[in-house]
Amino acid sequence: MNHHKGELAKEQPHLTPQAKIEILQVLGFLENFDDELAGLMELSAPNAYVKMSAYLVKRHLEAKAVTPTSLIGASGVPYATANRRMKEMIEAGLIEQRPRTSSGKSYSLHPSAHMLEAWTQFSNRVRRLAGDFFGTGEPRAEARDYYFGSSYLAARTIQPPQVLLEPLKVTGGLRVLVHGDPTFMVMHGLKRQFEQVIGCPIQQRAFSIDRLHEEALKNAQRSVSRYDLIALDLPWVGEFAENGYLMPLEDVLDVERLTPSDFHTAGWQGAHWENRAYGVPSQTTPELLFYRKDLFAEAGLEPPHSTDALLEAAQVLHEPSKGRYGIAWNAARGTALGHTFMMTCADFGQPILDLPRQAGGFDASRLASGSYRPTIDTPRALEAAEYLMALLQYSPPDILSMSWYERVRPFANGRVAMAYGYTLLAPYFEQNPTCAAYGKVGYLPHPAGPNAHPIAPVGGYLLCIPANIAPERLAAAVEALIVFTSPEAQKLYVEHGSRTNPRYSVSADPEVRRLSPIFEAVDAMSWRDELQFWPRPPVPEISRIIQICGEECHDMLRGVQSPKAALQSAQDRADQLLRAAGKL
Repeated sequence: MNHHKGELAKEQPHLTPQAKIEILQVLGFLENFDDELAGLMELSAPNAYVKMSAYLVKRHLEAKAVTPTSLIGASGVPYATANRRMKEMIEAGLIEQRPRTSSGKSYSLHPSAHMLEAWTQFSNRVRRLAGDFFGTGEPRAEARDYYFGSSYLAARTIQPPQVLLEPLKVTGGLRVLVHGDPTFMVMHGLKRQFEQVIGCPIQQRAFSIDRLHEEALKNAQRSVSRYDLIALDLPWVGEFAENGYLMPLEDVLDVERLTPSDFHTAGWQGAHWENRAYGVPSQTTPELLFYRKDLFAEAGLEPPHSTDALLEAAQVLHEPSKGRYGIAWNAARGTALGHTFMMTCADFGQPILDLPRQAGGFDASRLASGSYRPTIDTPRALEAAEYLMALLQYSPPDILSMSWYERVRPFANGRVAMAYGYTLLAPYFEQNPTCAAYGKVGYLPHPAGPNAHPIAPVGGYLLCIPANIAPERLAAAVEALIVFTSPEAQKLYVEHGSRTNPRYSVSADPEVRRLSPIFEAVDAMSWRDELQFWPRPPVPEISRIIQICGEECHDMLRGVQSPKAALQSAQDRADQLLRAAGKL
């Protein structure tokens, strides 16, 4: 088979974790059945095609390597016969070969798309036939769908990551710097599988958001990058791009290989600075309002679409004497509260910078070409600050120390009725059947202030290539970047617990939609143009502006200064920052 370096092999059928389990069960059954059949009479002969095929598929699903020698050993027939059968299967396109060394003399074997699809369909038929003949109760929905072809459609929607036929060649393995959030931890949990896909070891370092920013900046000052790929929070793009710390994507690959139109618009726009893409969305995770549908129903409340309605609901559901509070949110000093303030300003129709208006909100795509100034001390920002003060009345007593994870944990365990939170935090209550919120959560964009529209501020991370990467590692970094951000990889993350997704194709997949209502909800918000990245404009100074807002607003929440004084102080400090940067 002729494949150029880095090219992905033919697509394979989609295999969910449940489908993999079922295929492995069928394989185990057939293995035991074959042993029983062989013991029935002395005159029997192994079917080398079936035995080798079953062995190859099983090892593939277990992410274990297969060599020609091991495959021949699994055949149950003499070496010469097995070798002929193996060559026939390769020529028939059932088995694919991938070089393991630069000489190409050693290679691993992998099931082709055709073989995997055949086993997927075969395992469905075996289970259905067993049910028909021996009775296994009510047919599963998947089995009923089989007759109408639904399982075939689902199988072809998004394929699993296929191994690169030429492994990536990077000394010491691929090195990746990431954020220590649930999605990247899912990627870490799939490390062995992705090592099988790209053909080399993967070393992943994970940091909290502030330490990640610090390490990424330190890495940019090194003569040679320690990492092949780095994860950046969306607002950092301007800082890293303007300082020359990142490789523009168009300089190192054909961007069309990424299928840009498949990304949620706001996430893809957020990857750009001065009309050039500097990273690929690895996570698109809007901040939403999580609310307990059961508690709202019991209290006769409608889901809140405005800030006034939210405050009314929080008041009704706030019962400290019973250990339950109205709402949790990011109120810890610094970066956490700074994000909350900026997003709350956006809820009231106020961007943190003087961005020009456009349909759906404000335009944050041309910040590299002109000057800009902070717009913190404004009437609408004051409304936002007063709204945060009002939220305090219905918040847990430790609210001023709550940040990213602390706000969602009490929501999951039933201590609060609502919480602002990124979708990446949803696994805390979506995947824990023992928690109070399990199966009872509704998702909304941020409720809007007066004369404003509901929005879902987009967060998430890009995977980027450092500008100071060693030249001999660049090609491998490009191919790994494409693999890790592909629809196939994104679906795999979702299947193993992630609740972030940057691509329309993944959220449209019926298997994904069955896993969580969050994907359909976010998709609908995107089509309604509610997903917006302008609440955190990616200017080089944004990290410091966030920090300033988080410090001044914390003093406000503690009662050290009034909302008006907090905004004036934050405005003065931000103006001074931009004046020093030559932007004012």
